[in-house]
Amino acid sequence: MSTATTLVAMTQPEFLAFVEAVVPAYAADKVASGQWREAEALALSRKDLDELLPQGLATPGQHLYTLRDAESGDAVGRLWIAEQVRAGSKVAYVYDVEIAAAHRRKGHAMRAFEALEAEARALGFEGIALHVFGHNRGAQALYEKLGYRPTNIHMFKDLAAAMP
Repeated sequence: MSTATTLVAMTQPEFLAFVEAVVPAYAADKVASGQWREAEALALSRKDLDELLPQGLATPGQHLYTLRDAESGDAVGRLWIAEQVRAGSKVAYVYDVEIAAAHRRKGHAMRAFEALEAEARALGFEGIALHVFGHNRGAQALYEKLGYRPTNIHMFKDLAAAMP
């Protein structure tokens, strides 16, 4: 098993595959969290992505990486961060991280975040921020293990689903 996961700048073909994967995945998470209706989710997801990455890979302030197993060189996932300013500090905001199904439970996510810390420091960031959906308990556990702490918690009760 590999002992390192590296961040490699995403290529254009990898970016196109990223777009095809992230739009429906983000839409599904927004539906699962009760924020969007299924009928509108794909269009809203595409709109959000187009607004965040209007120039694709060349969008200033956006950094998209393919995660690679350092030993084999195999692509094991993806990571997208954006430059933001929070409380007067320049931070890396994690918009997306995904480990491919065949490579999960092998430590790649933890090693990817360790590599991200080094990359963020090299880029001059003072911290790393991220959002995690409430239904994603596995990701929450990983982030807590890596030293991330909650800064805001939004909660929701679906009254239609709670009806007798």
